[in-house]
Amino acid sequence: MNRRFALTVIAVVVIGTAAGLMAGLFFGTTRDLPQIEALKSFKPSSVSRVYSREGALLAEFYAEKRDPVPLAIVPTHLQNAIINTEDRNFYDHNGVDLKGIARAIVKDIIARNFVEGASTITQQLAKTLFLTREKSIDRKLKEAMLAFQLERRYTKKEILELYLNQIYFGSGAYGVESAANIYFDKGVSELTLAECALLAGLPKSPSRYSPLVSPEKAIRRRNLVLKLLHDRHRITTPAFKAALAEPLALAGKRGRGRVLEAPYFIDYLKGELAGIVGLDRLYRDGLTIRTTLDLSLQRAGEASMAKNMARLEARMKKHRIKNPAPQCAFVAMDVQSGGILAMAGGREFKKSHFNRATQAKRQPGSSFKAFIYGLAVEKGIDQNRLILDSPVSFSMGRGKKPWQPKNFSKTYSGEITLRKALALSKNIPAVRLADSLGVANVAAFARRLGITSPLSNNLSLALGTSETTLMDLTRAYAVFANQGIKSEPMAITRIENRDGRVIWEGRPSHAVAISREDAAVVTDMLAAVVTEGTGKRALRVGKPLAGKTGTTDNYRDALFLGFSPYVAAGVWVGNDNYTTLGRIETGARAALPIWTDLMETAWKNSPPARFDRPDGVTLRHMDPNTGRITSEPAKGNVPALFKTH
Repeated sequence: MNRRFALTVIAVVVIGTAAGLMAGLFFGTTRDLPQIEALKSFKPSSVSRVYSREGALLAEFYAEKRDPVPLAIVPTHLQNAIINTEDRNFYDHNGVDLKGIARAIVKDIIARNFVEGASTITQQLAKTLFLTREKSIDRKLKEAMLAFQLERRYTKKEILELYLNQIYFGSGAYGVESAANIYFDKGVSELTLAECALLAGLPKSPSRYSPLVSPEKAIRRRNLVLKLLHDRHRITTPAFKAALAEPLALAGKRGRGRVLEAPYFIDYLKGELAGIVGLDRLYRDGLTIRTTLDLSLQRAGEASMAKNMARLEARMKKHRIKNPAPQCAFVAMDVQSGGILAMAGGREFKKSHFNRATQAKRQPGSSFKAFIYGLAVEKGIDQNRLILDSPVSFSMGRGKKPWQPKNFSKTYSGEITLRKALALSKNIPAVRLADSLGVANVAAFARRLGITSPLSNNLSLALGTSETTLMDLTRAYAVFANQGIKSEPMAITRIENRDGRVIWEGRPSHAVAISREDAAVVTDMLAAVVTEGTGKRALRVGKPLAGKTGTTDNYRDALFLGFSPYVAAGVWVGNDNYTTLGRIETGARAALPIWTDLMETAWKNSPPARFDRPDGVTLRHMDPNTGRITSEPAKGNVPALFKTH
């Protein structure tokens, strides 16, 4: 009896002392107390999401993975588990457990340090929203006073909802919805009892009990929470036993974001967003980013790249090339808007973030010839004009060896039409034509269409020796498909804030590069590459296509650039160290199959159409060998477009 009396006296003294301390410090701590009115306008850091043009989720960016949800969709099991683990008297107190605080103060005094917490859910919320992580009695008192204010201003359910959306669960997850997504790849409303218990056990020590770091500790902690719920009659015995037996099935996502699709495109997009909204807003403001990406086209390109690169590796091994590791890049654009529909800068983003579609400068090879023939058409030279395909020598100056370009086939045809020379990718006619037009004029024409890289001022330019990017080449080819109009590449259509208000809208940027008539004639000539020349493998698509192969010396680079009436696309294949791909690995063999798969998918998503035929051009029939024009179709003749001049 005496012992009980003594303990009672001690308890009264302790509580009285605690109350006295609180009263004594009240005026000192309230002077700089945060105003909870700020909570009305409080907007926590939340997730920014990137979507394809069809509305599919492509990526998420966040500093803190946070997705606020209403209390109504949070499972009762999770609410009970959190309350019973963190603050079993939550619905009975006014924000502060005075006995708990007194107990904490006594322990702090004994330890001569701040060691005890005793925070209610309301206090934890106050600390999270308004205070620092400093461990001191002063901070503890501020926390208590803020908790009292929160309890007077908000209902228990409102406080619990705020808490469940704020509390940290580890691995970058803030709030129950984000935790459910990061750990289990599901929404909070879909969680099982066992999963609810696991999450409820994390706030006490997120790193110590993380299932991603220590699954065994996480399971022990989960089972402890389950036992707590069972002992307090919050769950039935069968449910308790079933939850204990449930295995741990984790999604295991980490980091400051996640990329679900098109990683090279997302990386490119991130650079665009840095300039538009800044990275801080991207990671914190819960933006919705709508993009131009066509997910079906992207997936088709990636699948074809994987398939055809595996085949190329097998051929390289057959040619006894050691440790083959060829790379590939592709990009597809909407010819009218410039919207990027698909992009891959390499085979595996995890192994290499270098974007070979936008950053790598490689020789375009014969794909550059489109600009030479384009300038010729602009200068009034028709596609039936004959040009000499025979050995030629160009003086390089006094004391220097003359330059003697050769055809890929090492054979020559004599007089040949421009149409056939382009279709068969003859080198000599292209060099002769560039010489007559002027190298500087050819370079200026290419720049007008969108080539931004420096271009050499010598005749080797005609064979594609000046390095450029695949993106520039694709943009330039799109001009021919878009009636002579150049469109700047764009990746974002609009950006919305967390309230759904549009804060930025992408607008296509256009400029007239060449006439509509010139674009139509060049398109007709490039279509002959597919129907009559080196691009015949694309005929299987059975739809209007135009393009040009490209192969560089010693088979270092293989390309195909081309377009339909709707989509322009470019594919590059090569080694990062500039070594050979192997014998006969031309643009037609290494790059064209991927391009064809891309365009086949693009056509599936497009209505029927033909290439533009404006009033300023006329369709005639010509002999592709002699250039002779006939008014009626004749055997061996082909339909061809000519400007009416």
